[in-house]
Amino acid sequence: MTLFRNKSVLVLGGSRGIGAAIVRRFSADGASVVFSYAGSREAAEKL
Repeated sequence: MTLFRNKSVLVLGGSRGIGAAIVRRFSADGASVVFSYAGSREAAEKL
């Protein structure tokens, strides 16, 4: 889907749980996603 093509999204706390789901969804919908994480570097790198 390209609902968010050419859009940028910032997700705070995007490496786990709901935040990770939000990152995946926006990415799947075509957005350029930037997200932060506090302590889950490994989880963040997997996204």
